[in-house]
Amino acid sequence: MSSPLTDATNALSTSALHDLTPRQRKESVLASLPSAGSMLAQAESHGISPGQADLVEPIQRINEVLKQYGVEFELNDTSRVITRIVDRESGDVLRQIPAEEVLAIAERLDELQGNLISIKA
Repeated sequence: MSSPLTDATNALSTSALHDLTPRQRKESVLASLPSAGSMLAQAESHGISPGQADLVEPIQRINEVLKQYGVEFELNDTSRVITRIVDRESGDVLRQIPAEEVLAIAERLDELQGNLISIKA
């Protein structure tokens, strides 16, 4: 399966990269990558939006790799990604982004959406 990174590095010939300084190599690879969010924007413009089910497997694979560093990702019910920094020995959560309080506020705001302004004719 191809990705923007492998496509960018494969598109540049190895002999062309060999003649460049490390900084020039980095800049040429970065220049050939798509801009941030462009692939997501293209998918959304075609009516293809990744759903929660589409994100579960990639998040699991990321968690497998980053578990050794004490970093975990979780997808909650509203498709928000929650990042946790965990103490590897005790399993205690050291930091969570967004914090539980922020998630509670966001949930409450979702409940109130549409109720803030009452329009009566």
